[in-house]
Amino acid sequence: MNWDLVIAEYNSGLEVLAAILALVIFVSSLDDLFIDIWYWTRRIFRRARLERTPSYKALGVEQLRDREEQPMAIMVPAWQESDVIAAMVQNMVEVLEYRNYRVFIGTYPNDQPTIDEVDKMVRRFPQLQRVEVPHPGPTSKADCLNAVVAAIFEHEQERNVEYAGVVLHDSEDVLHPLELKFFNYLLPRKDMIQLPVASLEREWYELVAGTYMDEFAESHAKEMVVRESVSGMVPSAGVGTCFSRKALIALVGATRNKPFNIDSLTEDYDVGMRLSQLGMQSIFGVFPVTFHISRTSWTSKNRRELLMQMPLCVREYFPDQFRAAYRQKARWVLGIGLQSWEQIRWRGRTTAARYLLLHDRKGVITSFVSILAYLLVLHFILFHVGLATGWWNAYYPSLFQQGSVWRTMIYINAFFLAIRAVHRVYFTTVLYGWEHGLMSLPRMVVGNFVNCMAVARAWKMYLGYLFKGNRLAWDKTAHEFPSSVQLARRRQRLGDLLKSWNAVEEGTLARALEKQADTSAALGRVLVSNVLLDEETLAEAIAYQADLPRAHLTVELVKKHADELPVELAIRHRVVHIGRNKNNRPVLAVTSPLSEQALAEIRTGIGEEPVQRIAREGELAVALRLLRETDTDGRAHTVATGPLLGDMLIERGLLRREDFENAMQDYKPAQHGRIGDYLVDRGVILREVLEQVVQDQRSFFARATAEPTHERGFFGKPVGAA
Repeated sequence: MNWDLVIAEYNSGLEVLAAILALVIFVSSLDDLFIDIWYWTRRIFRRARLERTPSYKALGVEQLRDREEQPMAIMVPAWQESDVIAAMVQNMVEVLEYRNYRVFIGTYPNDQPTIDEVDKMVRRFPQLQRVEVPHPGPTSKADCLNAVVAAIFEHEQERNVEYAGVVLHDSEDVLHPLELKFFNYLLPRKDMIQLPVASLEREWYELVAGTYMDEFAESHAKEMVVRESVSGMVPSAGVGTCFSRKALIALVGATRNKPFNIDSLTEDYDVGMRLSQLGMQSIFGVFPVTFHISRTSWTSKNRRELLMQMPLCVREYFPDQFRAAYRQKARWVLGIGLQSWEQIRWRGRTTAARYLLLHDRKGVITSFVSILAYLLVLHFILFHVGLATGWWNAYYPSLFQQGSVWRTMIYINAFFLAIRAVHRVYFTTVLYGWEHGLMSLPRMVVGNFVNCMAVARAWKMYLGYLFKGNRLAWDKTAHEFPSSVQLARRRQRLGDLLKSWNAVEEGTLARALEKQADTSAALGRVLVSNVLLDEETLAEAIAYQADLPRAHLTVELVKKHADELPVELAIRHRVVHIGRNKNNRPVLAVTSPLSEQALAEIRTGIGEEPVQRIAREGELAVALRLLRETDTDGRAHTVATGPLLGDMLIERGLLRREDFENAMQDYKPAQHGRIGDYLVDRGVILREVLEQVVQDQRSFFARATAEPTHERGFFGKPVGAA
């Protein structure tokens, strides 16, 4: 066999394949070039003509803030999100500059860890509501959202409220404070509003995650703007999307109470298309705001804190593992490139809309072309090295010889590639700085391999669905919430914190502050005693402030560990021993963090370093009395679940804390009896003062009993029940 001729035939065949690929790349590049030209033409026109007209006035932040707040709903689907949902909700409630909203979080009955985290947040934030999907998961994101939408309409009927807009978010999203203000300004004039989506900044060496930074920076700064301009149709990105009430009702009416398509894995893209077909007005909202950015420079190991002007957007972390990235993108390709081909086909209200469908779907082919092109370039390099070194000598005249049309096409494609690279560097640099702008070049190659694997997986899943009847289920992506956001909580005063949670009105808080300085638990007790705040919310607020977990007491728990802490210490410092944690450290239930002096005394008393958890005032009061007064059957005496006597005396200025703590140093429950009588006998307070405060304790109990909360309290009864 003449191996030289075999190699020549082989190389000639690959040149034919290369010519086909060059033609495909050329056509795809013309499509990209059209997007580029439209974007820059529009941008230059707006800058030169529209923005320089005397009547032009850019929308400002004050205009957003001046508009009266309309009721807004936020829906968050959650399947196996126990590791991020609490941090996301805490950050959302803390940063949003909006009060008139409610959050609906959809969970599945077979996902108990997520249910537990969401329920904890529901207890903490009164504007939260958990919605249970009526069947086990995973199903699809659309199925979860349909259950949430049904709950929103049900809540509207129960509370006689109509939400002007419903906002879609995921459990890893980081929101900007002005997001709801922006939606509120545009509603109800717009039917669907889509915010840009951006990746949170990664380190330079995180190449896979960096591809998301680059791709979203370009697509959401350029392509989404062109989409709206060309066709008036904006696809939902699945997060940062606001639907007007009119749009949501139209979707429900068109699909028999199923606003989101449960047969699509990209229900967001699908719903944008259907709203366009219904004649709804969509907008891609670009509104410049200020972001606080923490960035690492190549020239220094120290992080720089920057204030940057960039479009109002939703930020999140995307996967940095190659497998996780291509699996996530496979779901996007499957829904946008393949399922939509089957379900939406080529329906569009305009030729421009149908053209954009083609633009979206070309990736199911062109993603393979890029990798094949890499392999062919490598082959031709090896072939010419072989010719130069004499490994073989036979070859046929090349299709790409000098002056041929195919060689010219190679030059044109190289020029198009340079345009692509310049755009990628530019848009990445605008958002993330020149260092990431340069890194976007090698990340283009990484992104091509991720996208190729994603398309291959999407085709495999889709063909299995077509020919084997395989079910297309929610392909879960492990989410990550930025610890820097989670841990950088502002240590607000309790009053400010309660206001941000919508737990108390500003006027109510001001009146309470007239009676009591803002000393956290003390202020809370004033609000609770006047039935302005429930004990559960107060305990959650103190736990959040101190970054301590909650404790929930029961008779059995208190009695079981009664002997592990001297009663004198428990009563003196108002703590209850409730067992040990997983690290075998003693756990103490408290109503607010202990002072260093109290901790030192308890360490000495038990010989170990304890950890603290926050319990309700009423729970702890009953528990301390239970340590002293029990019947033979183990049940506690009927006692008032109210604030402790010492706290009330100190808060009213009737007793100094130092005097109280000094007196309690010698207190022995078995010897001295009730604390009030002991304080009178010691001459610390007058009998008349004691009787008045005890009467107020009883009044507190009476009010609490008359207005029980929905939470379950001590002895498993509603808080305030005897």
